Amino acid sequence: MNFEDTDFRYEYLDVENPYDVKLVAKFLKERGYDYLSEAIDSTVILYNLNDELIGTGSYKNQTLKYVVVADKFRETTAFPLIVSYLSDKILAENKRCFVFTKPETSVLFEGLGFKEIARAEPLFSVLEFGYESIKTYKKNLLTFKQETKSDDIATIVVNCNPFTLGHQYLIEKAAAENEVVYLFVVEEDLSAFPYEARKKMIEQGIAHLDNVVIIGTGPYIVSGAIFPNYFLKLESWNLISEKQAEVDVKIFAQYIIPTLGIKKRYVGTEHYCRTTRAYNEAMKKILPTVGCEVHEVDRKTIGMVTEGENKNCISASKVRLAMKEGRYEEIQDFIPEVTKKFLESPESDEIWEKLKFVD
Repeated sequence: MNFEDTDFRYEYLDVENPYDVKLVAKFLKERGYDYLSEAIDSTVILYNLNDELIGTGSYKNQTLKYVVVADKFRETTAFPLIVSYLSDKILAENKRCFVFTKPETSVLFEGLGFKEIARAEPLFSVLEFGYESIKTYKKNLLTFKQETKSDDIATIVVNCNPFTLGHQYLIEKAAAENEVVYLFVVEEDLSAFPYEARKKMIEQGIAHLDNVVIIGTGPYIVSGAIFPNYFLKLESWNLISEKQAEVDVKIFAQYIIPTLGIKKRYVGTEHYCRTTRAYNEAMKKILPTVGCEVHEVDRKTIGMVTEGENKNCISASKVRLAMKEGRYEEIQDFIPEVTKKFLESPESDEIWEKLKFVD
């Protein structure tokens, strides 16, 4: 499908057409970007009236990606045309759209109505545009806010992929030490276990705790929308992890903590995942500046013995690996009854099948 304005012609990329994909990939490669057609929902290509490819842009879910214009056309209307068109496409099905860019180019998007949410120099600036914004999310959070008599107000952010005795232990500890605990559950379905299944296991697993409030994270806390790295291939993974964590923790510190009056954030010690370890370090650095203590709790250890250090630490990733490798009987001491019940029910059949094919 083609559509034109007075200076440029747009064309949708056909991801099934190897020539089109190669054309866009080459254009982006020359400008330092690796194009992954499987990581997008739609791509547009912008030509001038001489049929030169002068720009392109894509989106995935609510997020703009690969918005690039050739140098000699950057002073034209090419850039705003691409951004405006793709934003309209996203907002036809969503209430907001996000964009990630380097801090020095965020002003280009701000000139088109985007608002910056957070930045982590020198890599990230996160901006949004739409009918709803982080202000809407904050307003929704207020509906969960509990009246308290003390400052013992805590929070935990969990994925629970799946819910383990380690998660249960951390939540129970926070609940015992505080008047209220706001438990944020990662809402995005990028995990082996879908959100509704994870939430159900958590609800059943902490049903005995009456001071824990479960809240979905939405697109602002540990969200795929907040974590780009496709335009940072020249940076080290350690720096990318550090800055991704910084963006997420800054959003939590600036918008979530003051809205709910949170004074403590509980996390488990991290022995396996460097991204989660970067998160913990970012929290220790940033959260105390807004009056929120970080309580790092040693992981619960029990049961199954594996090779290497921290061999008895409970880990959801160990549970998934054991499921993948057909060692389910070895993880019985890792999971509570609610998780066992789910894993042994027909509801989990698709997850078992999926895990066979994931790395």
